[in-house]
Amino acid sequence: MKVSRKKRKELLASKRKLVATFDPKSPISEQYRIIRTNILYSSVDEEIRTLMVTSSGPGEGKSTTTANLAVVFAQQGKTVLLVDADLRKPTAHYTFKLNNTTGLTSVLTNQTELKTAVDKTEVDNLYVLSSGPVPPNPSELLGSRSMKHFMNQVLEDFDLIIFDTPPVLAVTDAQILGNLCQGTVLVVNSGKTEKEALVKTKELLTSTNGHLLGVVLNNKKADKKSNYYYYGSS
Repeated sequence: MKVSRKKRKELLASKRKLVATFDPKSPISEQYRIIRTNILYSSVDEEIRTLMVTSSGPGEGKSTTTANLAVVFAQQGKTVLLVDADLRKPTAHYTFKLNNTTGLTSVLTNQTELKTAVDKTEVDNLYVLSSGPVPPNPSELLGSRSMKHFMNQVLEDFDLIIFDTPPVLAVTDAQILGNLCQGTVLVVNSGKTEKEALVKTKELLTSTNGHLLGVVLNNKKADKKSNYYYYGSS
């Protein structure tokens, strides 16, 4: 069957984003596994089961990082649910080629049951809950009692829940979710993220009850022997 040029571009874009799936032996995929290990050992007293990935501003790679972290955790044998909690500019349904007619917003507003809204991906053990229809009140929805009930519900069905959230400096959504998750990973784009923005982001995240586990630095110019991604504690 002949594949159209548009479909080829979409497939290529998906492969670039989900490198941990399409090229698991690449150096970049190995860096994601290193980040996975660091997250697992970041908490001595309790197992990390709810994780949030965010950034200071848009276009810093948080959604790509979230997707690949979800993949490598699933490859380890954990049942993983990736939740697209960026209710303003969702992307997970594009990355995993899913329908976004129902999702997190549908579950939180009691329009759809969780088991109906969750999609199984081509990766074993990995499930995705897309954002669903964009609501008029994302922050209120994420801070609602329905969200707390949702957290309790998914923890019964999955080993790990990873949230992709909006940028911290854009809206308050990430701070709200930071209070509900055991850990937060901050994605920083080398050469793009400004120092002042990064400092402000850390202040906002640590001012809540959230636990900032560390930072992922991506797009760093390096030679072939250097790591493409770096994970450091905060």
